[in-house]
Amino acid sequence: MEIKPRQLEIIEAAGKILSESGINGLTTKRLAEKMNFSEAALYRHFKGKEEIILLMLRYLAENMNERLTACTQGTQDAMENLKYIFDDQFDFFEKHPHFLVAIFSEGLLEESQAINQAILEIMATKRKHLMKFIRQGQEEKSITSAIPPEDLVHFIMGSFRLHMLQWRLSELTFDVKKKGNMLMENLLGLIHFSAK
Repeated sequence: MEIKPRQLEIIEAAGKILSESGINGLTTKRLAEKMNFSEAALYRHFKGKEEIILLMLRYLAENMNERLTACTQGTQDAMENLKYIFDDQFDFFEKHPHFLVAIFSEGLLEESQAINQAILEIMATKRKHLMKFIRQGQEEKSITSAIPPEDLVHFIMGSFRLHMLQWRLSELTFDVKKKGNMLMENLLGLIHFSAK
């Protein structure tokens, strides 16, 4: 997927408006004002609000896939790669908190079926990377096989989501990376310990 620099600026500005005002606060008029150009100029890049949100979500899915692929190429150890995945995700959202609301905004789910599908793509991307290393860890007997890999991924993604939601509700007041990595280290310790 190719995103022009101006489109990336627009979706980042849209993410900031979503963070500040939610889905109802994101209007083309407000977005154009934030970008310091006319609504007509905005429509040269996008047909409307839904297209902006869709591009944002597709960008996030592709960006996540690239980042998680890159961060797990240095080691063959399943547990280490799971840690790298979490560290990378926390690092990304710490640097780009305006994209957090795009994933965790309940209002987005009510916008359209296309947006719901784009959110599911983000989830599927993360699930794919986690599943690879959960299965590898089970084959190597470093992760419990008593629980199906699909369920372990569900537990992990649920814990990650809850942690990020708490960070958002706290208005980003705690160290999301430090606390998140400790949480995931403990969670991985539970599924690793069970294997012994």
